[in-house]
Amino acid sequence: MSQNNTNEPGKAPELNTDEPVRVNHTARNIIIAVLVVLLVTAGVFFGFHQANKGNGGAAASAETKGTKDNPVKIGVVGATDPQWVEFKKQAEAKGVYVDIVDFQDYTSENPALDAGDLDMNEFQHLLYLANYNVQNNKNLQPLGGVAIYPLGVYSSFDKDGKPKYTDIKDLPAGSTVAIPNDETNQARAIGVLKAAGVVTLKGDWTAFTIPQDIDEAKSKVKVVPMKAEQIANTLKSGGDDLSAGVINNDYVADAGLDPTDAIYHDDAESEESRPYINIFAVRADDVDNAVYRKCVEIYQTKPVLDALQEESAGTAVFADKFSQTELAKYLTDIESDIRASGK
Repeated sequence: MSQNNTNEPGKAPELNTDEPVRVNHTARNIIIAVLVVLLVTAGVFFGFHQANKGNGGAAASAETKGTKDNPVKIGVVGATDPQWVEFKKQAEAKGVYVDIVDFQDYTSENPALDAGDLDMNEFQHLLYLANYNVQNNKNLQPLGGVAIYPLGVYSSFDKDGKPKYTDIKDLPAGSTVAIPNDETNQARAIGVLKAAGVVTLKGDWTAFTIPQDIDEAKSKVKVVPMKAEQIANTLKSGGDDLSAGVINNDYVADAGLDPTDAIYHDDAESEESRPYINIFAVRADDVDNAVYRKCVEIYQTKPVLDALQEESAGTAVFADKFSQTELAKYLTDIESDIRASGK
């Protein structure tokens, strides 16, 4: 440790070989300690502030979300559809600015939401979200319900081109009903027939129920899987092979049918419909975000739902009465079914 040079000018400094002088630095050390604490505290504060600033779901940015400079980014398929045009108009009228981000597929929206590139998305039903979470070990959550697009049961036609039946209760005992043979719609179609009371299952219905789960001895009708695109044409052929069939919405118009022609369809209140509730999804940390919840509330207003009904040609059954807690419970149940099924 060097000492202060106290020798006279021009003389070489003397080396001090004695024990170093123990100077009392208590006051200086206290000042240094206080400064260090202040600097560390400031660093933690500014580090926390910057971390929150960069996190889309954090408190610092939540205050400004929904402003013109920081709009809520919502991923959808079909950003120019009437409901989204009306939604954006209604949101801005209520002081919430949104950016409707258009996607061309159904595979990119959830990864974009999980990565923080989106604040919300609305393109999927609960079953699709559950599959994504389970397969990717994620925890995206529903924030609000939108609608269910019912799966209808349609009567076969006679040779004069008229429906043979006007109510599903009129189907003869032992007659045959066709259902789509693809995995997702097959399970849903069985659920529709169960809800209608014409088939009985050996156990509980799940989104993975198959024809072998039907108790034929206790069911009013028999079920036969067919290619979805073939069911409508078979019903209209005037033959006696089928008494009715479950037709996907995609094929109803193509077959020259109207959704109102269905002799039965599922509804938003039935247990079998729950996996097919279309929802707004957010990251788990954002389920209580007031701005995002307001977006859902705005979407669920009459002008927007009217536009949605127009886009769906009258087929949408609104699912706007479910709470976030209810939807989250349904999602958890579906995820459990997926794990139990080994899918």
